[in-house]
Amino acid sequence: MDEKWTRLVHNMNPSAKLLRAWELKGGISAQVTALEMEIPDGKKKIVVVREHGQADLKRNPQIASDEFKLLQILKSADLPTPTPYHLEASSEIFPTPCLVIEFIEGQTVTKPADLSSYLKQAAEVLVRIHSVDASRLAGTYLPKQEEAITEKLYKRSAILDKSLDEGLIREVLESVWPLRQANAASLLHGDFWPGNTMWKEEKLAAVIDWEDAATGDPLSDLGNARLEILWAFGVEAMNDFTLCYQSGSKTLDYTQLPYWDLCAALRPASNLSDWGLEKSMEKTMRERHSLFVMQAFEKLGIPYKRHATYESFE
Repeated sequence: MDEKWTRLVHNMNPSAKLLRAWELKGGISAQVTALEMEIPDGKKKIVVVREHGQADLKRNPQIASDEFKLLQILKSADLPTPTPYHLEASSEIFPTPCLVIEFIEGQTVTKPADLSSYLKQAAEVLVRIHSVDASRLAGTYLPKQEEAITEKLYKRSAILDKSLDEGLIREVLESVWPLRQANAASLLHGDFWPGNTMWKEEKLAAVIDWEDAATGDPLSDLGNARLEILWAFGVEAMNDFTLCYQSGSKTLDYTQLPYWDLCAALRPASNLSDWGLEKSMEKTMRERHSLFVMQAFEKLGIPYKRHATYESFE
């Protein structure tokens, strides 16, 4: 067993004993390790260690401490998120700071037994995330989502991804960017999708992976979630999710949602093929992406020429 895990457990609780350590699969942006330890009362406890990857550290060298503070805020707001236990800032064990959080009992769900309930719970928790008192976020140094999108818009690749309509999307967004501020800035998860939710007995147990958290228009999160729900469950599910969200956030101005949809649609441009998807799944996602872009263009009253490779949609 790696000595660093023993030392980490000792820093957390000098009286605790490490029993075992194992890697948790599925993490992309961070290395995730589970530790089982025995605490002084004889009880066993499992915690999760998150070591952020180089891309996140380059973007924000303080990401571990920022995520730790954010998780404290989220727990105090009674949101279903992992409890933060320990921030290991010492460079004696790890080359960069890491955080230790609660191990959530549950799993991600790809085929809900009750899709309607699943979508309702997901929409409701997203509304609650966006309702966190912004004054609580002071000192977390969360990035502004609009600035990240601005950077992406003005850093064009030499070759645009025509298969995902990157040129068309950029042309529309660049013509209106920056958008006027229609809604007050709120806390954003930054990557709200089914893979970042944990479920137990058909109840949403936790929203995880907060390294992309930011502040900005809540429609940014909604647009991203809409595309992810479309990819995972289809058009009807996307529309039902949207209606559930809107019923919980009736005071928001949704006029600019098509533009935020296009911001979400820009994210996979030039890298969807690198996600390691099965060919059939990638084909479905590309078809639904085209549909997503088309509906945004239609709502904006802009003609849209469907990509020739993907002619059929669900």
